[in-house]
Amino acid sequence: MDQSSYDLTFWVVFSSALHMTAFIGVTLHALQRRRNASATVLWIFVAWSIPVIGPLLYLSFGIDRVSMKGLQRQLTNQLLMQQRDKRLTDSSSLRAWHMDYLTHSSEIENRISRKLNMALDTINPEHPFLGANAITPLLSGDAAYPLMLQAIRDAKHHIHIQSFIIGRDDIGRKMLDALKEKANEGVKVRLLFDRFGSTHSYLGGMFRKYRHIQNLEICGWTQANPFKAQFQINLRNHRKNLVVDGRVGFFGGVNIAEENTTTKGRKAIRDYHFKVEGPLVHELQLSFLSDWYFMTRESLDTLLSGDLFPEVLSVGQVRARLIDSGPSSPPGLVGETFFNAIILAQQQILLVTPYFVPTTDILKALRSAARRGVDVRIVLPEINNHKYAGMASKALYEELMDAGVRIFHRMPPFIHAKAMVVDNSIALAGTANLDVRSLELNYETTVLFEEETAVSSLKRMIREDISASEELDLNQWLKRPRIHKLGENLCALLSPVL
Repeated sequence: MDQSSYDLTFWVVFSSALHMTAFIGVTLHALQRRRNASATVLWIFVAWSIPVIGPLLYLSFGIDRVSMKGLQRQLTNQLLMQQRDKRLTDSSSLRAWHMDYLTHSSEIENRISRKLNMALDTINPEHPFLGANAITPLLSGDAAYPLMLQAIRDAKHHIHIQSFIIGRDDIGRKMLDALKEKANEGVKVRLLFDRFGSTHSYLGGMFRKYRHIQNLEICGWTQANPFKAQFQINLRNHRKNLVVDGRVGFFGGVNIAEENTTTKGRKAIRDYHFKVEGPLVHELQLSFLSDWYFMTRESLDTLLSGDLFPEVLSVGQVRARLIDSGPSSPPGLVGETFFNAIILAQQQILLVTPYFVPTTDILKALRSAARRGVDVRIVLPEINNHKYAGMASKALYEELMDAGVRIFHRMPPFIHAKAMVVDNSIALAGTANLDVRSLELNYETTVLFEEETAVSSLKRMIREDISASEELDLNQWLKRPRIHKLGENLCALLSPVL
């Protein structure tokens, strides 16, 4: 055998051994935890079929839980909760927030809310059901941004803000300039953005000129660091919360970008955001500080100081509960919440989401609800900004409509809202879509709330979107071109990784 043949044989054997090692590694890692079977099979297939690239894709996109060898998100959150609980033993404002407005599940008169909170007491005990809140639904950035900016301008002590997307545009700069102005006045500002969602701003250097301003700290969220063997670029922080002085807060689906505002010749993206006052603000505060501590390791004595949790006053009648979900939360937390709400419905379910590729359990629950006479209406965008996710959701329409579920395509502008109202009794709203990414991969904030005025206001917004939608007809839907069906079913096969 000449040298060239020997070299070729060596590289064939070496590359084959490397491929087999990587494939076995991916397979063993994927099988360590029981999860969606189709997702596991798909990743094993990708690792085998695409040498080198397949395993790298799995490292980047297939790991949906936080490794204990990585940044240890779960342990840092537990530490924060332990330090908080220590402070609950005194008469500080932390105790007042957590105890004085606590509503026990057995005391809730509303049947759906009582049953749902009983389940959440078990799987989400860190965040109780708290009364005395005021929650105001806001439609898109047109309504949300002016109130957010006014709250920022009125800040006296601190501003905590996080967003998945901070656009490199006029709205993004306007928000950053407002934060800069308050920092220059001596207000402590902490800004957390997701590096993936805000890629254009991050790589474009938009944050750079704000980084050396006294009292203004900026941190980009990421769990990808190749130098520490962390490749989870798939685990993103999708929260969009603002807390000012520990007294007023905002949460919901509105990112900080100009596409959320109406300009000449273009309507704003349809989205739901919420202003909140009362004990729930402290819950949003704790959510932000947990994420902030995870990324910065700033002193817990500073982050849990009484100055960040001022005395809570009763400001309304809304009872609400924070549901923070993500890879470090109990598996299936937000999905189980939606599932329980659906199976408890007796009269009506109004559901709005831009990306609809839910778990099998949620699909069965929706079909079952419709079959037992519940009026189930799902509002989805007519034209999806994520084409493949939109096609995957369309593959589910037939079985849903056949069971009696009514599906509405919202005409443009694109609808980005995420909310569900059940029986005029309770609402679930926040950042979580009904797809695999939100249910399993992203760090999300969802709020459960009940109170006639707040729930009715949200319901009116959903009805406005239904009135601007076209309801699909099952018979007409079945007549769509076969090529469409093939494409939709193909995308549905990829739904575990969309």
